[in-house]
Order: sequence, then structure tokens, then C-alpha cells
Amino acid sequence: MEQINEVPAGFSNNIAWNFAHTVVTMQLLTYGLSGLDSNLSPEEIQSFKKGSKPESDMTAEEWAYWKVKSKDCVDQFELDLAAGKFKDFKVYPTSFGVELGNIQDALEFNLIHEGMHFGYVLAMRKGIIKETSSS
Repeated sequence: MEQINEVPAGFSNNIAWNFAHTVVTMQLLTYGLSGLDSNLSPEEIQSFKKGSKPESDMTAEEWAYWKVKSKDCVDQFELDLAAGKFKDFKVYPTSFGVELGNIQDALEFNLIHEGMHFGYVLAMRKGIIKETSSS
């Protein structure tokens, strides 16, 4: 837990935040832009949305919760997609310069977003391991 909560030099967040952030972002890009209720609480969204930063260390219980919540959100999304719930969609221009016009665009962009954060996590991990082995 200490390592996933560490904010390495040159970063403004940590591995725990990045993981929860990807769960929140998927909900905002799919449910939020479709005008549907998210599978997360407003507090969870507020804590991990774009522009937020870790306010405190994530506990082992919270880490376990987010791992389960991640899978639960994907499972629910698949059910809701199959049920045709994503009919309406608010067009959204991303910070990448890509315009999302429907649920398919949102889902595809979400994969790019998750890949970017996975890259951040890999870079953080290298920094954390290097800092730990230097100590």
C-alpha cells in the first residue's frame, strides 16, 4: 500500500489514484455523457475525476473496494449496453482533440485513456522501485 500511495518525483498523483481515476472516467464518458446515473457515488467521482489529486492515502480496504468496483462497473456496462440503454449522447470534445459523438466513440476513447494511465503507472512504478532500492 505504501508504494501504490507514493507520489513519485515529477508526478502529481499515485498508482492508487490512477486506477480509481480510470474507473471514474469510464463512468463519466459512458453513463455521464449518455445522461444516465453512474454506478459510482458523487463523492467517488469528485475524488477521482479529471483535475483531482490524491487527498489522502488509500487504505487496503479502499484498494480492495476499487478493484471489485472496477470489475462490477464493466460488468454492469456490458449489461446496460446490451439492453440498449445508451441511446442519448452529449457530444463531447476531449482534451486529446477527439470529439465523442456516441457510445462507441466513448468506449473506444476510454481504451486510449486507460492505456495512457497504464503508461503513467508503469513510469511511476519504475520511479518507486528505483527510489526504494536506492534507500
